[in-house]
Amino acid sequence: MAHPYHHALASVKKWGGEVSDYLPLHDFFDESKSIAADFRHRALRHHAEGIFMLERLYGPTITLSTGRVIPTRYVGEQHVQQDLGFIPSFADWMRAIRPLPWMGRGGRIEDRPQQPPSPHGDSGQPRDPP
Repeated sequence: MAHPYHHALASVKKWGGEVSDYLPLHDFFDESKSIAADFRHRALRHHAEGIFMLERLYGPTITLSTGRVIPTRYVGEQHVQQDLGFIPSFADWMRAIRPLPWMGRGGRIEDRPQQPPSPHGDSGQPRDPP
């Protein structure tokens, strides 16, 4: 699915209520699109631990506008299954990430080579020419 709204529509079809009942929960899974605007954003929350994180943040159940109470985890499971076809563990994602040398560097930060400044600066916006 492409957007939390469409996930929320599927939730309405499955459990009733209104889109607004579910949208904050589905938004939680896709907030990571703000830092990775492609499918890789899913590695941050689209897994079993992400579903339980949703439950910790929003409580074990939600009460729909109709008064029906459903487990929050069911909504998270639906979201992840719709996007991936199954619910992976975080370990599944980790096995899929190719380790690079910089990821395992140890030692003091002060001893590392200086990185050249990004041409976009800290804000991500291009800098004015010198």
